[in-house]
Formats: sequence, structure tokens, C-alpha cells
Amino acid sequence: MALTEIRRMVLAAVAACDDKKGEETRVLQLDPADSAFTDFFLITSTANERQSQAIADEIELRLKREFATYPNSVEGRRQGEWILMDYVDFVVHIFLRDKCALYDIERLRKSARPVDVGELTAALTEKTLAARKKVPVKRAAKKAVSKKAPAKAGAKKSAKKEKKSESRS
Repeated sequence: MALTEIRRMVLAAVAACDDKKGEETRVLQLDPADSAFTDFFLITSTANERQSQAIADEIELRLKREFATYPNSVEGRRQGEWILMDYVDFVVHIFLRDKCALYDIERLRKSARPVDVGELTAALTEKTLAARKKVPVKRAAKKAVSKKAPAKAGAKKSAKKEKKSESRS
């Protein structure tokens, strides 16, 4: 999968964490030489098991709706103390506060680089702008034609109405 698409999915998962009041949400970009199994870790902590489950549900729902993707596997959802959602290209860890401090994923992955959410957004914006500059002129012309089509349909309807009113008189 393209890195741009992965970043969009990670940002959607971060937004889901924020909407469901996840605490201390952070993203780690793993070193490819050190870890061949995934690109990003998303880590968030919660106050209770129900909140952990709600965040997991929201992440799964958003990624299904916006990207038509499902987690490869989910572990710990029933207990809610540590929920792990494996999307292959990134892994989501949802911890209870005390479990987050206990396992300290950042310490285990010393080579991982913390990524600011703003940095992810900026990288996507730059790539989007670069892609827009490469859009051929033909595509813009097609859009203009499709915008005119409804106007013609409206003109035909009004012409039909005029004919009906003339025939009634």
C-alpha cells in the first residue's frame, strides 16, 4: 500500500481516538531496518475498559467506511485493558493508563521516531498539492461538460412545460 494512503488511515485512526477522548495519543514511525512487520504504531491510553472498546470500535468503523479496510487481527477487545489492532501497515495499541505505563512501548522500540500529527498532515498536504499540479487539462474540461449537462436537462423540462401549457390553452 502507498505510504500516502497509510498516513491517511493513521490520521483517521488518530481522529477517532481524539473524538472518543483518548489520552496521550501518539504515533511512532518504525525504522524499516529494525522492523519489517509494520510502518507505524499508534498508541493511546484510556481511563477505563469501556472507553478502550469504544475507541477500538470507532477506529474500525472509520477505516471500514473511509478506506474499506478491516484489521488483520484484533486482540484484547473483550478485556479492554490492552487492545491491539493490526492493520498490517500500522498497529494500534489502546491501553488503560496503568498498563500503558507498565508496558512502555516507546522504550521497547527505541529506534522508532515519534511523529507529530501535524507532520503527517503536512506531508499529505504537500503530496496532494503536488498531485494536483500534475492533473491534465482534459480532466478539468470533462468536469466543465458535466456541469453543463444538468443545465440542458433543466432547459428541456421548462420547454416541455411551455408546450403543455400552450396545448391546454
